[in-house]
Amino acid sequence: MGLDRPFFDDKNRAFWILQSIGWSGYFFLRSVSGFANARGWMWLVHTLLLTATGYSLTLLMASLFRRLIRMQPIWTLVLSLLAVAFASSAFSVIETWSNATFVHPGARPVGIEYFGAILLNFSLLAAWTALYYGINYFLLLEDEIRQREMLEGQASTAQLAMLRYQLNPHFLFNTLNSISTLVLLKQTERANAMLARLSSFLRYTLANEPTAKVTLAQEVETLKLYLEIEKMRFEDRLRPHFKIESETIGARLPSLLLQPLIENAIKYAVTPAENGADIWITAKREGQAVRIEVADNGNGEGAEMVATPSTGVGLANIRDRLSQAYGGTHRFETRQNDRGGFSVIVEIPFESGDHA
Repeated sequence: MGLDRPFFDDKNRAFWILQSIGWSGYFFLRSVSGFANARGWMWLVHTLLLTATGYSLTLLMASLFRRLIRMQPIWTLVLSLLAVAFASSAFSVIETWSNATFVHPGARPVGIEYFGAILLNFSLLAAWTALYYGINYFLLLEDEIRQREMLEGQASTAQLAMLRYQLNPHFLFNTLNSISTLVLLKQTERANAMLARLSSFLRYTLANEPTAKVTLAQEVETLKLYLEIEKMRFEDRLRPHFKIESETIGARLPSLLLQPLIENAIKYAVTPAENGADIWITAKREGQAVRIEVADNGNGEGAEMVATPSTGVGLANIRDRLSQAYGGTHRFETRQNDRGGFSVIVEIPFESGDHA
């Protein structure tokens, strides 16, 4: 069978193995019982005949039960009990005849006496039936669980993809609007430079699967591409600072997870301030987790960012992506920091990846 292959992977093979083992055990135990009670060698013939009878009857019952199991439970129960009763009656008749023929040749059973063993035979076949249905219902349940897990996985993947795809149109709209403004102002060189950087950014981000995880080093490179585009708009007013500990650069996280946080800091800290603002992106290892913080020294209005009907992105998007990717094993916190600005803290399980 192979130790690496599930026993019930081939249901037909598993049935024949269990059927053979079960009735072989029945033959062995009845034979031992007969010899222990000094029944003689003819008891072996009697037991062999009963074993063949039980084996054959249960094969017929299995063929019937494969159809009954698809019916409504009440009909499955009623018809199965009738089948067991009929098979027990036939088993009892054959057992009584065999006992009178091979074990006690002088016995002459008549009429109702042929059903003398029906109680024990009914119990035996009822136990076989219960085991048959128990195994098959268990396998059906396993199949349903496997299908549900597959569907849940597909739904989760679709949800992650949807959340991920929300980011590109949102960012693209803002950037194209800035390029349009530069064109209107006839600043063609800056507009061309921004278009070139936008092309590099989109090429980099679209190369990744929407549900895939990237290393923190790759995410930082993506953020730098994004910040190069935004610095075309804000110049010295936008001052990003990266502090990424070396042991975290191989940590994996959902792609483009941090970009909305940078965009939020630019919107609420850099844009309204005449002198702009500083943005700090830090990452450090804390036990089995990676702690990532995006902080600014604006006026703290970043706390107002939520998912809006017009864009569909924001903090709610990030929360959903983290929940889809990590369940309850992550931390997401927003607060005002000691610089007077706004901080977003993300803590996720450390999952190592190749260093970029």
